[in-house]
Amino acid sequence: MAWLVLVLSGVLEAVWATALGKSEGLRRLVPSVVFVIALILSMAGLAAVMRSLPTGTSYAVWVGIGAVLTVAYAMLTGDESASLAKVLLIAGVVGCIVGLKLVS
Repeated sequence: MAWLVLVLSGVLEAVWATALGKSEGLRRLVPSVVFVIALILSMAGLAAVMRSLPTGTSYAVWVGIGAVLTVAYAMLTGDESASLAKVLLIAGVVGCIVGLKLVS
């Protein structure tokens, strides 16, 4: 159950990071509200998970999921350029996240 909450919290990290970027410095209302709600839920999930999983593993997986999804979304929407090198490096991050799950 902790791993499921951790993955969902990582997804919410990508949501708040993307919303923060779209908020134009917290000047746009809807993205700012999405940012605050996703941030609170993401942090609450991470905090809950850290009661049962090691802090380092929890944080690395949370950040990794958030980073991968944020970059993937930006590349899919055209906000960031895509290249074979970027895709391979992101795949490496995903491999490391899976590896952390397998060794824990």
